[in-house]
Amino acid sequence: MEIIHLSAECYPVAKVGGLGDVVGALPKYQNKLGHVAKVVMPAYNCKFLYENEFETVYDGWVKVASTNYQARILREKTNKLGFDIFLVHIAGLFDRDGVYGYNDDTERFLAFQITALDWIAQWEHRPDVIHVHDHHAGLVPFMVSNCYQYAHLNQVPTVLSIHNAQYQGQFGWDKLHYLPSFDLINTSKLDWSNAINPLASAIKCAWRVTTVSPSYLEEISHVANGLESLLAQERGKSFGVLNGIDNEVWNPQKDQMVTKTYSAKTLESGKKANKDELCRVFNLDSTKPLYTFIGRLVGEKGADLLPDIFYNALAQSDGEINILVLGSGDTQVEDRLNEITQKYPGKYNAFIGYNEALSHQIYAGADFLLMPSRVEPCGLNQMYALRYGTIPIVRRIGGLKDTVIDIGDGGFGICHDQTSVWDVGHAIGRAYELYGDQKKVKEIRKYMMSIDHSWDSSAQKYIEIYQM
Repeated sequence: MEIIHLSAECYPVAKVGGLGDVVGALPKYQNKLGHVAKVVMPAYNCKFLYENEFETVYDGWVKVASTNYQARILREKTNKLGFDIFLVHIAGLFDRDGVYGYNDDTERFLAFQITALDWIAQWEHRPDVIHVHDHHAGLVPFMVSNCYQYAHLNQVPTVLSIHNAQYQGQFGWDKLHYLPSFDLINTSKLDWSNAINPLASAIKCAWRVTTVSPSYLEEISHVANGLESLLAQERGKSFGVLNGIDNEVWNPQKDQMVTKTYSAKTLESGKKANKDELCRVFNLDSTKPLYTFIGRLVGEKGADLLPDIFYNALAQSDGEINILVLGSGDTQVEDRLNEITQKYPGKYNAFIGYNEALSHQIYAGADFLLMPSRVEPCGLNQMYALRYGTIPIVRRIGGLKDTVIDIGDGGFGICHDQTSVWDVGHAIGRAYELYGDQKKVKEIRKYMMSIDHSWDSSAQKYIEIYQM
């Protein structure tokens, strides 16, 4: 099968969150199964664009509103990622450092989708599947099945993966003319709550809908930022497929971003070496348990509660724990997290920003990883933690519930039911008690590292969904 993935992110080209990791790995594993998977994404002003060789495979124009933009599609020449990556280069829209957050994001991602389809429409053959990811590519299923200029593509199956239903890309009907021409009788396929809603449209128009974990498919029937009834209506074509992780990128035995590589047999010395280095760099005490948080500092992740959680934990432990944070997001949360460093030097530290290498080092050196998420469609951090022998402390929600079993239930993690200062604080206390039993910690770590969360089985499940 020839599978075309359309996404706003793909690691290592551009990554904001888990979407980038998924799109950077799934095609590679689909190719290993004997298929031909490709990724089409915007050409941001990123290192990957300037550090690799490209050839132009498409050169045309795209009109959005009253502006015509030159649009080129560039193919990376060497198959460096294990699959073909195509970058949609539109000067004036994507030649910027950031991925999201611009006032013209509607225009940017519409231009991306239209350009990608204009290119595919010129092919002498048709792909077997067009797989779109989140709302940034969410109008593709509608355009393929309704816009006149893509009529010959309307029998190409389209699949939507919902990575996060909270973000839907809504915009006003005054921008309807931005889309290529179609029969206006079909405008209802774009509409949700009196706006053009790309995610809702994709749910309506895609042949199949997937979520990134089975539990998230259940949860969005009740909490989906207004799309609950639509998702319930389309449940018959919807499937929950748990994300995997790229075992080649996340491999403590070969990871060049950590101080010392290690396996399950050498994990004690490996974890110690990496923890010692982390604590040296961040002025922490390596003899004490190290709790960490890695991720976006936003409400979905429970990050607004982190300062209070950390103040309480540091006070109640009487300085017998370490805490290290890596992340960025809400500036007020960032400021409060930085303030803790002044009050608890030598016991707490924070790196505000994004640092891929540091995240690997933290997974390798930490004892515990906190994920007090309010929303977690799948979550990859807990899987990375398991791979590196770091015990996850998670809320029972979404993919966290699907991948982490509490030690009280014979499992290997520490789970709590609510995103609250009390619940997370209690979980931190349970982790501290566990840390005192190093024999049990070693057993849990070895077991965690044996769990297979690779993409192999999930990639096959997507193939089966495509073939339905």
